[in-house]
Amino acid sequence: MIVMKFGGTSVANFEAITRTIFIVGSKLDQKPVVVVSALSKVTDLLYKIAETAATQDSENTRELLGQLRERHVNLVKELLEQSPMIMEQALARVNEICDDLDKLAYAVCAVGELSDRNKAIIISNGELLSSTIICYTMNAKGIKTGFIDARKMMVTNDSYLKGEPIVEEIAARVPGAVAQAYEGMNAVITQGFIASNMAGEQTVLGRGGSDYSASLIGMAVDAERIEIWTDVDGVRSADPRKVKNTKYLEKISFEEAAEMAHFGAKVLHPLTIEPAVKKNIPLYVLNSMNPSGKGTAILRNELIEDGVKSVSFKENIKVINIFSMKMINTSGFLRRVFEIFSENKVSVDLISTSEANISVTVDAGEKIDRLVEQLSEFCDVIVDDDKAQVSVIGKNIVRLNGMLKKTFAPLKRTNVYMISQGASFVNISFVVDREELTEVVQDLHDHLFDNPEELETF
Repeated sequence: MIVMKFGGTSVANFEAITRTIFIVGSKLDQKPVVVVSALSKVTDLLYKIAETAATQDSENTRELLGQLRERHVNLVKELLEQSPMIMEQALARVNEICDDLDKLAYAVCAVGELSDRNKAIIISNGELLSSTIICYTMNAKGIKTGFIDARKMMVTNDSYLKGEPIVEEIAARVPGAVAQAYEGMNAVITQGFIASNMAGEQTVLGRGGSDYSASLIGMAVDAERIEIWTDVDGVRSADPRKVKNTKYLEKISFEEAAEMAHFGAKVLHPLTIEPAVKKNIPLYVLNSMNPSGKGTAILRNELIEDGVKSVSFKENIKVINIFSMKMINTSGFLRRVFEIFSENKVSVDLISTSEANISVTVDAGEKIDRLVEQLSEFCDVIVDDDKAQVSVIGKNIVRLNGMLKKTFAPLKRTNVYMISQGASFVNISFVVDREELTEVVQDLHDHLFDNPEELETF
């Protein structure tokens, strides 16, 4: 059994869905579990519907709901033109989903209040619509496909908009749900991103969570492999939207992939790797627009060579500098500091410490006013805005002789504010001014990948 996840661009329209169904059809002998995202841009539209309804703007809410319905109805007609009976069934189900959404959106609009629970229900409709349409279309094309409502098997805590999966419960539910859906079928389809809590209330995993869904399902069914189908040929040595002449990576380790995702690479959701690692299931990043391409294999560590694989970055961060002479020879100081971060639910990326100073990086979008206020009660705090974080990632790079010199050689005229060397031996990270990011990343990538040098592990 394999798990195949298709992102929004892979199911965006008639052409994309036709390609996706062809890809699935070529792998029926491997018993695919297909996980789909909403059509491209639909989740953004659903967020807009929810937010517009909350302002009690009934006219624009109605218009946006009409746009959503029209796009999906037209897609059904286009895909199922040659199968009128199945088209009628698909249209009935699509309209039913849209009717339920309309009722909820108008209710939100009437009261002018949008709860997290209702927002989760609204934004989940994209996956329900796309999976419904693709399921009917696969059946019309002769691929007998079973439908699984992900909310019956994907279970999270009570956080409606950023649900944390309850892995044990998922592991208990998924195999039975998949087996039941597979009875008499060639394939099964379900949704990424959406789930429910233990009480059966709608939750979602957060933006980009479909990759995570696929990986959790793969872990639960002991999949032979997990395929993440997107619109790029695989993982590259840097973001090609920011860096010229990036290199295609044929294979990387689980650890490298996790670091790349965490430190800014957009190809994978940061949490995708963990479930695959638990069962040692290979992950493949593939291009639905180029199905014959090799893509990138993400494999266990011992199958991967040492060396630099990627220059990743986070474009907009803050550096929080914490100063106090009380740190010197004082036990419990760091614990107190990080308890405050935990209380305020502020996630930290990089940490650098000295005798009287702690510097940490956080995403610019983090709300830190209260955190800074609490820290200021017992130490001095300075926040540096408009910074960017750059990470050089690769297996055992921290243990390569000369790696630090090679990393910082092209940065002679760059202000570097903070350096962090990962304890995992996989990354070297530093902070620069945001306005210098593009030049820094390009220069660093050119130096590391266009001028290879033999570096020995010590």
